[in-house]
Amino acid sequence: MTYSHILWDFNGTLFDDVNTGIQSANVLLKRRGLPLIDSVERYRAVFCFPIVEYYKNIGLDFEKERFEGLAVEWMEQYLLHSRKSSLFEGIIDVLNTARERGITQVILSATERGMLTGQLRELGILEYFDAVLGLDNIHAHSKAEIAMQWVNENQPQRAVLFGDTVHDSDVAARMGIDCILIANGHQARNILESCGVPVIDSAGDILRLRLLD
Repeated sequence: MTYSHILWDFNGTLFDDVNTGIQSANVLLKRRGLPLIDSVERYRAVFCFPIVEYYKNIGLDFEKERFEGLAVEWMEQYLLHSRKSSLFEGIIDVLNTARERGITQVILSATERGMLTGQLRELGILEYFDAVLGLDNIHAHSKAEIAMQWVNENQPQRAVLFGDTVHDSDVAARMGIDCILIANGHQARNILESCGVPVIDSAGDILRLRLLD
């Protein structure tokens, strides 16, 4: 039996913004005279949720600055650099296949809702989604509460969450749905494999491995 619903994470799953994340963080680090993130591998090793812990991992000091101020500063840089980012290769084929099979598709993200909707519209994929579930702030604490609200209201027959972080696996577990992680986003494969859910290399594997069948 195929899935009735797909919940998609956005950043690092549909949208290839890893380099944008590195560039944005490095601006903050350079301004403070801190060591820069020098590789994708390093970034994927230190990135985590909640975002406040990731900030600590890269050396930002919350005894000197408030998280809320850093979040605003980071968002300014993200919006600037994300213009160079795009969807992962193969994503459109997956979205089309899911739609052709009558699978309901939903975005579930820790991105602020208005910003998220704008990005989906600019990328030309907003029409694929029956719902856009994002946060009401820019602090990216957790999407677990909006996820639980959605699953309680919709009671999906058989759902899967595609994501790229341990947080996605944790959220799917709370929802009681399947999770498949993609290892070319914001966290390294070895970290994702510790979650005990299937891990694939790229979005193209979704169709190649017949994961929607």
